[in-house]
Amino acid sequence: MAASRMISRRAFLRTGSVLAAGAAAPQSFFGLATPESPLTEFGYWDVSMAPGLQENQRAETYDILMGISDDALLKPFREMAGKSAPGLDLGGWYSYRSSFNYKTDDAGFAPGHAFGQWISALSRSYAITRSPEIRQRVRGLNQLYAEAISAKYFELSRFPAYSYDKIVIGLIDSHELVDDSEAFSILDRTTALAMAHLPAKAVPRESVWQPGRDVSYTWDESYTLPENLFLAYKRGAGSQYRELAGKYLMDDGYFDPLSRGVNVLEGKHAYSYVNALSSAMQAYLTMGSEKHLLAARNGFDMLAAQSYVTGGWGPDELLRGPESEALFASLSKSHNSFEAPCGSYAHFKLSRYLLRVTRDSRYGDSMERVMYNTVLGAKPLQADGHAFYYADYNSQGSRVYSKHRWPCCSGTLPQVAADYRINTYFRNGRDVYVNLYLPSTLRWKSEGKDFSLVQEGNYPLDDSVRLTLSVSRAEKFALLLRIPSWAEGPSATINGRPLQGPIVNGQFLRIEHKWKTGDEIVLRLPMAFRLEAIDAKHPGTVALLRGPLVLFPIEVSTSILSRQQLLSARSIGPSKWMVEAAGERATFVPFTEVGEKTYSTYVEISS
Repeated sequence: MAASRMISRRAFLRTGSVLAAGAAAPQSFFGLATPESPLTEFGYWDVSMAPGLQENQRAETYDILMGISDDALLKPFREMAGKSAPGLDLGGWYSYRSSFNYKTDDAGFAPGHAFGQWISALSRSYAITRSPEIRQRVRGLNQLYAEAISAKYFELSRFPAYSYDKIVIGLIDSHELVDDSEAFSILDRTTALAMAHLPAKAVPRESVWQPGRDVSYTWDESYTLPENLFLAYKRGAGSQYRELAGKYLMDDGYFDPLSRGVNVLEGKHAYSYVNALSSAMQAYLTMGSEKHLLAARNGFDMLAAQSYVTGGWGPDELLRGPESEALFASLSKSHNSFEAPCGSYAHFKLSRYLLRVTRDSRYGDSMERVMYNTVLGAKPLQADGHAFYYADYNSQGSRVYSKHRWPCCSGTLPQVAADYRINTYFRNGRDVYVNLYLPSTLRWKSEGKDFSLVQEGNYPLDDSVRLTLSVSRAEKFALLLRIPSWAEGPSATINGRPLQGPIVNGQFLRIEHKWKTGDEIVLRLPMAFRLEAIDAKHPGTVALLRGPLVLFPIEVSTSILSRQQLLSARSIGPSKWMVEAAGERATFVPFTEVGEKTYSTYVEISS
């Protein structure tokens, strides 16, 4: 991202106190367009997804989670409390091993780590499906957890802050989405048990805060806590969670310099420090702290400047400094390119917050790119704990399961899969924003009237999207449609008539109309082939794109292609393109179609 996109140091002057009483209303600052209030998310229950990659992924993860027994889920909590722990041991990271050695062992690395995330994902699935079976399961698991949790769990855990953070989101989602009236009291008890075993303030990763323990205990992530603590406060759990959130904001060495435009990302753990930017956004959304908004916006721009063409980032789980050649080097030296489910979850949250606050469509563009080119191509979570961890952008890449069972990505993938709905649509009073073009139906009420919006089409393989309105009574409001920055010459019709006036790519197209049932918009987003280099120092190492899709060459040839040959790719199927050169043919497909084949992300082009 160009340095000009960075917010200037002058804007840092108005920081305010994140712990000031009450909630300050977000305001504009130093000429930067920030609306008076953020866009509002629709509920999980407001959006129905048509069958497809997104809904299939949610259904697959839901089936896995519902298939794990209560005893297996509670086993590490019971064992660590010294209680009877019958039933299956899930193994992998999820299990408890009192003799665990981080140098030699895998099983027992983070006992019970994903429990809260799975409760969160099941709660979100209940909000989507309204299945009584899910509601009963979530409430039952929360009660069993309440009986099993003890101070010993946090004392014996390598990652007490990480695990507490996930339990917080599980319990507040249970309260919000499943209406579990006991969730907040369970949260209060959990918090009381955890506090004695957490650092006094946010501790940078790999800083020693538990003397006498091995280095693996420094990998905890206390600096990610504020986001969910702020959410707990906003959902009614009590003011103590707002105060705790402020306690764990990592201002001195992270948010302060980021807010001034100082890049301090180099060497930091990729997923967790990007995830921490969502804490900065919640500091802004909850307390009106513009310093933290500045930090998140600048951090996003710095991240974009070191991202692969897929939108993924963090080779070998490390963020890099400006002008680093680490991404280019990773194409030959690493297969651990992007921590796909975890990284995409952090990326979706951050870009969703920023989009809601700024209404800048580039955050939607970024969300779309990451969705199609990383996590939607993740291999399905397996009942034995095998999970997709790294997206591989090596010149000899492959889609493989992690060598770990029940790793961190087994916790985030179910949450990602449920959240496609809340990433797709937003509202501003009566007006509705369409951010992602996914076959789906949005239903909502406004001033006592019922509305629905149906999306249809085969985007992004096709370049057109059809949107059809249904209203209980004719009503005037605006639909705002994201026009991607890559779309050259976009067009739209309303009921078959061309929309008058310019349609600008890289913005939201506002269509204000008195809508009636049956009104139809057809949006066309032309998709020309284009090339993107991995960085400015290696202009001959490029990826081929069409619309939001990166096209991956499969069963890679050693041939060097020309720019013109790549841009002359021709379709040979619904999701397959061919490039011909010197009698050889190279086949390109989206990440979701790679399957078990060897592939590359970038190719070399001749000068």
